[in-house]
Amino acid sequence: MTVPSSAGSPRAEDGIQATLAEVRREIACRVCRGDIKRCRLAICPYLDRVRDWFEERRDLQTTNLFGASPPSAFVGSWGYPKVLVGPLVPPVRDEDTSILDASESWLSYELPEILRFRLTLVRGKAPRRVAEARAPDSILSTVQEAAMASKPIDTEMWFTKKPTLVSPFSSRAPPSGPSADIAKVDLTANPSVPRRVDDLVSDTDLRAGEAVTDLYDHGISQSHITRVFSVGLLGTKDRRRLVPTEWSITAVDDILAKSLVREVRSFPWISDVEVTSASGLANNVAVLMFPQAFMFEGLEAWNLEANPTPAHDHEFAGGRTTYPDQIAGAYHATRLPVLEHLESRRRQAGAIVFMEVYDDWVPLGVWRYRELARAALRTKPARFASLDDAEVELGRRLRLPLENWWRSSVLRAYLRGQRRITGYTWAR
Repeated sequence: MTVPSSAGSPRAEDGIQATLAEVRREIACRVCRGDIKRCRLAICPYLDRVRDWFEERRDLQTTNLFGASPPSAFVGSWGYPKVLVGPLVPPVRDEDTSILDASESWLSYELPEILRFRLTLVRGKAPRRVAEARAPDSILSTVQEAAMASKPIDTEMWFTKKPTLVSPFSSRAPPSGPSADIAKVDLTANPSVPRRVDDLVSDTDLRAGEAVTDLYDHGISQSHITRVFSVGLLGTKDRRRLVPTEWSITAVDDILAKSLVREVRSFPWISDVEVTSASGLANNVAVLMFPQAFMFEGLEAWNLEANPTPAHDHEFAGGRTTYPDQIAGAYHATRLPVLEHLESRRRQAGAIVFMEVYDDWVPLGVWRYRELARAALRTKPARFASLDDAEVELGRRLRLPLENWWRSSVLRAYLRGQRRITGYTWAR
């Protein structure tokens, strides 16, 4: 699948099918399929007391809402090229709400706190065709203006009816709270917009991919870049369009990785085999790096008690031209941190990333893989002279037996073949 972006024509059917596949895989509860209103269990196995908490929050169920948006916006994918777009606003004012949309900071919080962050955000919805990003009406223009902001912005929304909590989960984006159709939306303060964001939004001759990379190089947070990209504010004038948030997340991961991989491939190889890992939010990510030209593989395992064979996607040194349809957004979310890490070290390596999902997990979006991989790569690695010794250490850090992972891994089979050819030494 070609990830839709403002820089080219989207293959919408592929995008929607990939999104549906991820939802089916990640929303594993057979009772509600992610729609907690449908569930009749006394205690939700995913949300526990969150449903009761939501029902007590009358300030989330009103036709008029005023609060400080983090800022945040959401663009849906259903019905593409006509999608639902709108801001996410909590019923909170005079407070710093930026944490509600700052996934880069969420690993330091417990799962119930993150769910409360996100379920507090009321989502306004307005149906718009994706091309309307180029000539927005008053509602879409307001959404775009708020999306440019770097600090919380006071926002007032009027709905056609009281918001309801239908399905808070999606495959790649973080959860969100109740939603309703927007009748009107206003910003009651001037947004604080970074100069570089303002400059590139005004530049209608620069391609979207170049704009994304430029913002990243100027220190704009990835969540901010994704938001601006999604509401159709980057790219050449005649190519700008709304991009569904889930697709934008993966597109930005991919764009940034491609901008780094060219440089990384010019660096010398690392000298040892390295193992790092990090766990959190009922997920575990381990990274194996080895002396080679840059190549990458992502392996993901669910339902560990069933002794599964992990899903996988990979690329050799020549890269890949097709969408990683087995692990989808998780592939790009972990590939980027590996490249960021190698670029910061000015070194090159091959990498295999192992992702485990445990039973008490809740669908939070692929950001958790990205941030866990970044956290793992910030730790001091365990270094080994041989792949055998590294695999022993790796086995200590993963719950699923290594033989299950190796049944799926293409790069490990490749490395074993290389070792036989080179007499068990790393050759350059």
